[in-house]
Amino acid sequence: MIADNILGAIGHTPLVGLPTMSPSESVRIYAKLEGMNPTGSMKDRIALRMVEDAERAGALSQDKIILEPTSGNTGIALAMVCKLRGYRLTCVMPDNVSTERRQILEMFGADMVFSPGAEGSNGAIRLAQEMSSDPKFHMLYQYGNPANPAAHYDGTGAEIVRDCPSVDVFVAGLGTGGTLMGCGRRIKEHNAAAQVVAAEPEYGELVYGLRNLDEGFVPPVLDVTVLDRRIKVSTRNALLATRELLSQEAIFSGISSGAALHVARRVAAGMESGTIVVLLPDGGWKYMSTGAYAGDFETAAARLEGMIWA
Repeated sequence: MIADNILGAIGHTPLVGLPTMSPSESVRIYAKLEGMNPTGSMKDRIALRMVEDAERAGALSQDKIILEPTSGNTGIALAMVCKLRGYRLTCVMPDNVSTERRQILEMFGADMVFSPGAEGSNGAIRLAQEMSSDPKFHMLYQYGNPANPAAHYDGTGAEIVRDCPSVDVFVAGLGTGGTLMGCGRRIKEHNAAAQVVAAEPEYGELVYGLRNLDEGFVPPVLDVTVLDRRIKVSTRNALLATRELLSQEAIFSGISSGAALHVARRVAAGMESGTIVVLLPDGGWKYMSTGAYAGDFETAAARLEGMIWA
């Protein structure tokens, strides 16, 4: 493939088998490796789509500053797009995001405003909404922007159906809801019997990028009727699955990928046969400073308390 610039390299990520992750030879698990996108996450897809839709609507100009609440990946993806499109970007983020995310945003030239880490991504959303009343800002707002699920319907979901037409179950983390909505609708159009399963943090666990709907905020793009199941996952189980994915399949992923994989394996355990596609939203490179990947498991699990998953 030859692209005119880096934006043309977004999408078309590989789908790879995870033979050691399935509890049964008759249940196949495939991983959609979204960490292969240019900035290392699936958020490249929605960042480009949101900016392009805003441009078509005439909502952006060189005097406007794009504003976005983010736990990191969407901000980094937007920073790449804005660098090439010539827009300024301000990201509103919890103050306990990983060091790597701050550094990458700085390198792309984005501005950062920090909300209290204890308030999680909901705190960043509230602060960004307050800031958006200033007319110099245009907030894309991934949580309520229809371009978010549309990017996954037209891109990620279409790729899954093309590459794995036998898909019976789709599993992804519950964050903005865009991935589950876009991919879920596309897959169900292809196979009406397919199941869409959300990996959701345990109630009360501070997991940025993933959210528990019982804690109060339901992203406007989320239609829960598209979901067939919501399965809870703890920080410990997510970390354990992330480490097993690295040690057994040599796939270096982010911690929320481990959350989705843990849920995919639980679903597989209840199936006699079939095919599961699990979306791994990013690679592990932006999490090295968390200490999640090496050393004693108990120490690493304790260190992850209050840190960023996705």
